[in-house]
Amino acid sequence: MTVLVLTQRLDPTADLVIRELRQRGTPVLRCDPGDFPESVGLAARISATGAVTGTLRVGEREVELSEITSVYHRRPTPHRTHFRLDRSEGHWSAREAAAGFGGVLTALDRPWVNHPDLARAAAHKPHQLVAAARVGLTVPESLVTNRADTARLFTGARERTVYKAMTGGPDAAGAPDRANALFTTLVTPDEITPGVARTAHLFQRWVDKAYEVRLTVVGQRLFATRIDAHGQKARTDWRSDYRNLSYRLVQAPEDVTRAVHRLVSGLRLAYAALDFVVTPDGRWVFLELNPNGQWGWLQLATGQPIAAAIADHLKESSA
Repeated sequence: MTVLVLTQRLDPTADLVIRELRQRGTPVLRCDPGDFPESVGLAARISATGAVTGTLRVGEREVELSEITSVYHRRPTPHRTHFRLDRSEGHWSAREAAAGFGGVLTALDRPWVNHPDLARAAAHKPHQLVAAARVGLTVPESLVTNRADTARLFTGARERTVYKAMTGGPDAAGAPDRANALFTTLVTPDEITPGVARTAHLFQRWVDKAYEVRLTVVGQRLFATRIDAHGQKARTDWRSDYRNLSYRLVQAPEDVTRAVHRLVSGLRLAYAALDFVVTPDGRWVFLELNPNGQWGWLQLATGQPIAAAIADHLKESSA
């Protein structure tokens, strides 16, 4: 058996899982799909009966497709094309590379953490909020709109309102495969401009917080980390000020645990990182779910064996 790890060349989080797998004696093939087709080789044959055979070559190493027993889809880069292709040819080449490379791997019908199609569907925040509410989680009142007048009315009718980006920020200059961070922001009605009409915006009622929780889900295992903010920026969005955060382990209430399992199972995910606000009166309020959220820094800060859980899941799910 071989676990295929799809990620970029520099990914310390994936390194933690690869190390765990190797300690278990599990062969690993690390591959960045962005290197296909220039420095990764694929030869796949599809028989009249639907059998997929062939090889995947990364550097000097080549494995039979039949040897791949599970796939860890972490942080791959987009397919890079030959420098001699013009822009139109490059776009076509990248589309064909994605269709061929991704199509073959998904056709193998192996366990994924997470399957990219399921992860893309689960990443839509409006969908998450509805799904979370339906399984019994408390969610903040929200508005998705491109109408400035509607946004002003929503904001004016509540004591405090926040704006949240749904897909991250705009692309970083000169790096279209990376996005600038766009943090949660408190907004007032007079700050909402006609520019709202240019795209969809997510506004939410502010939820008073005692602290926040990052709940990491790996299969049936849950790892809950309490996040306390010690600065004003971090109190609005803890991602904006990591230096003023502290962490400790916390236990999720049983009703939240049951609802989270229903949510993640319903979205058909093997891994998810969920963010909650815990109010001063102890209510857990679901904010969002990231099907490929970061977890490495939490393992280092708290000692939670998240990498081991992912390695176990990749090995056990393919047994």
